[in-house]
Amino acid sequence: MAFNSIFFHGFIFIFVTFILTISQIDCVDNNTTRQDKTALFVFGDSTVDPGNNNYINTTLDFQSNWWPYGESYFKYPTGRPCDGRLISDFIAEYAKLPLIPSYFEIERKGFVHGVNFASSICGCLVETNQGLCIDLKTQLRYFKKVVKKLKKKLGAKQSKKLISNAVYMISIGSIDYGQPFRKSPNQFPYPKQEFANMVLGNLTSVLKEVYKRGGRKFAIFTSVPLGCFPSARAFVLQQNKTDDCFEELNVLLKLHNSILPTRLKQLQKELKGFTYTLFDLYKVVDQRINNPSKYGFEESKMACCGTGPFRGINSCGGRRKVKDYQLCQNPKDYVFFDSSHPSESTYKQSAELLWHGSPDVTAPHSLKSFFQLSG
Repeated sequence: MAFNSIFFHGFIFIFVTFILTISQIDCVDNNTTRQDKTALFVFGDSTVDPGNNNYINTTLDFQSNWWPYGESYFKYPTGRPCDGRLISDFIAEYAKLPLIPSYFEIERKGFVHGVNFASSICGCLVETNQGLCIDLKTQLRYFKKVVKKLKKKLGAKQSKKLISNAVYMISIGSIDYGQPFRKSPNQFPYPKQEFANMVLGNLTSVLKEVYKRGGRKFAIFTSVPLGCFPSARAFVLQQNKTDDCFEELNVLLKLHNSILPTRLKQLQKELKGFTYTLFDLYKVVDQRINNPSKYGFEESKMACCGTGPFRGINSCGGRRKVKDYQLCQNPKDYVFFDSSHPSESTYKQSAELLWHGSPDVTAPHSLKSFFQLSG
């Protein structure tokens, strides 16, 4: 009995010691910087919003924190305006990072692997849906606060290394061109070239500020073909009785995308060590709209969730002004999940092209190479 008692208590001691050791390892891993991991910071609009709009004073039109959002992957709503994961979520997965937390969750989830500042329905301009979302300059202000937190948490040397090695993903600008049509449906109310220069001027000023804080590796997305989204088709049908895209809007988005590469090349000349890759999200989505079967989709004009023509009325989940909605059986068959947002399947295909660097839509670098570069 004495031998058995000693053996038993010895086993318990060893077992508890083992568990405590493992717990300490996990604790260190979760609360300090992993030297073999490159952090990811995300700025943008609904294409990369992980649920930041859950935490701000906005309208239900600009939130997605209810079923069936999230149904395909999370099995519960996270605030992502999608049936599952976004491009930023897939990139984090490919980079072997945890899901990057929204800015308002960092105190609970930590921030040494990066932070997502994106906000649905926002743009580069402060005036775009002002007061209802987190505009790009406010996202920049939040980033500056995180930089200070990192310095306090990790020390000056380690925080500087994390910031310089990090990847900065930015997907924003499309909504800036769409909002003015709400007030002037038949004609864009501003000089097109001047407006595009203003939007891009705000974008490049934020890039410079991130660079000033130590950022060096940037993944910039073009605008999306917003004029061919289900909501835009429903609008055109109401106005012109056709099922065409809203070409007046797409012309502006193409103008934005044509100027963007020049601006990025100029920044590369001005800022030593500034490295970027430009991802043509417009082309990726447009290809799937125009030739869905080639990419494994069955439907590219109608949304999976919504009501009205093309399910283009923003009613998914029945929590907004319009309560009635229909929901498809399989979101994977659809390019769009709701009236204004692509499906998880579309985002997954996009993320794969960005990660591996498909040369027709990603240049001059694959995003994978950014996570392998040392600052």
